[in-house]
Amino acid sequence: MKKLIIFFILSCITFTTKAQLYEAGIFAGGSNYVGDIGSEYYIRPNNAMGGVIFKWNKNPRVAFRGTFTFAQLQADDKDANNLGRYNRGIGFKNSIKELAVGIEFNYFEYNLSDYRKTQTPYIILELAAFNYRVVKNEISYQNYEYGSNTSFAIPFGVGYKTKLGEGFAIAAEVRARYTFVDDIDYNNTAISSLNFGNPDSNDWYFLSGISLVYTFGRPPCYATPY
Repeated sequence: MKKLIIFFILSCITFTTKAQLYEAGIFAGGSNYVGDIGSEYYIRPNNAMGGVIFKWNKNPRVAFRGTFTFAQLQADDKDANNLGRYNRGIGFKNSIKELAVGIEFNYFEYNLSDYRKTQTPYIILELAAFNYRVVKNEISYQNYEYGSNTSFAIPFGVGYKTKLGEGFAIAAEVRARYTFVDDIDYNNTAISSLNFGNPDSNDWYFLSGISLVYTFGRPPCYATPY
């Protein structure tokens, strides 16, 4: 995970030295897990998430972006509509450290220096690596030894952004993460007390929130030089 963070920082430096038009800022909001425990709703934030974001605006329709996110995840069968889950009555808490890179496609042309082009919906396509806690062994009944694991996810999402003030922009977005693992909820087929749910269904997590960025370069965001 440390190597991925270093790679992300170096990538940002490379972009800023070559690009004239870029954005940097922070985001915050809520997170939720979707899997074998708790609510079956896909977008139902029940915990906090936050992070930093960097964008390089290649043109008024396309931006390359990178994010680092820290999110808390938790779920409880008490929130399930499914009677079987509700009666089972288990829950968990975990945390995610995620690094994602990808592309942002604007539905309309986006240019903060042109008052006619200061807002647009957009879609996000990314690749992500994330680190999370796992159960390694059961020391005694329901007393576990924990470790960490790094895996990958396919992220995608939608958002809407607009100019907030001179050089600043604000955006609201929802990002979905389909993972390649089934143990974010500590599911472990080798431990009887943690062997539950559908082993053929991997976990998801969702990040919903607001970002605030400051635009660097001449002019802000993107404009064709005269």
